[in-house]
Amino acid sequence: MTDIDAIRLNFSPSSLMLLNGILAVVMFAIALDLKLSDFRMLLRAPKPLVTGLVSQFIVLPVLTYLMLLVLAPRPSIALGLILVAACPGGNISNFITHRAGGNSALSVSMTGVATLAAVLITPLNIAFWGNLYGPTREILRSTTLDPVSIAVTVFFMLILPLALGILLNARRPELAAKLRRPLQWLSMAIFVAFIVLALMANWGFFLQYAGAVALLVFVHNGLALGGGYLTARLAGLSEYDRRAVTIETGIQNSGLGLVLIFGFFGGLGGMAVVAAFWGIWHAVSGIALAALMARTEAAR
Repeated sequence: MTDIDAIRLNFSPSSLMLLNGILAVVMFAIALDLKLSDFRMLLRAPKPLVTGLVSQFIVLPVLTYLMLLVLAPRPSIALGLILVAACPGGNISNFITHRAGGNSALSVSMTGVATLAAVLITPLNIAFWGNLYGPTREILRSTTLDPVSIAVTVFFMLILPLALGILLNARRPELAAKLRRPLQWLSMAIFVAFIVLALMANWGFFLQYAGAVALLVFVHNGLALGGGYLTARLAGLSEYDRRAVTIETGIQNSGLGLVLIFGFFGGLGGMAVVAAFWGIWHAVSGIALAALMARTEAAR
């Protein structure tokens, strides 16, 4: 069996550009739920938002690093886990938070603010934790990882459509209301279909190595969800807000992860399989957790 650290998955530049475009549409659809007043409200009562950002960008990377020290996976797999932990919240977190009976407005706002913060924090977290962990340090040294290029990619793929969605909602709220739900469902369906097609092009590799990352992804996702809940609980947030922070921390933007992996790491096998498996598993675990949480009403 070929060493997973040596595999480069097949993903053409045109496919990468298409994935960028799909993620931009997904982000635009999410932004149609946002208003500038939402951000002003969060500034007046920032504790839930700050707790969520700390959970996502500090607690999860720390837990990831500790997990790597204990389990010592293959270097490319380890870097894949670090990269996923450095990404902002995923596109389906808002839907899952709503299903869980959590604070959907907080979830959408966290996605928006975390996406803005990701321009700086995502490349910094990848570089910091990737260099701190010895086995992944060599991969980063042999990779041209330009934080500015990553920031530009995040800007055009996430920040620009986010701003355009908020602008449309402010200027043409009737049109935004009509587009909101159909566009969110359509964009998510296209995104899932694209990921499936991308995996089919590398199906042999994915099946061969999925077993090598499955348990690690299960543990990592469990740490993300548990870390999010514990952070929110220690911060004294209500159960209503805790559900949003928990899900936002446990649902990562693995689509962005794949873009970065194929754009900056040449489709490195272990990283790509981790991000793809995360993209499948976090939806399963998130929906299951939401069904469990929804059995009781959250205190506000």
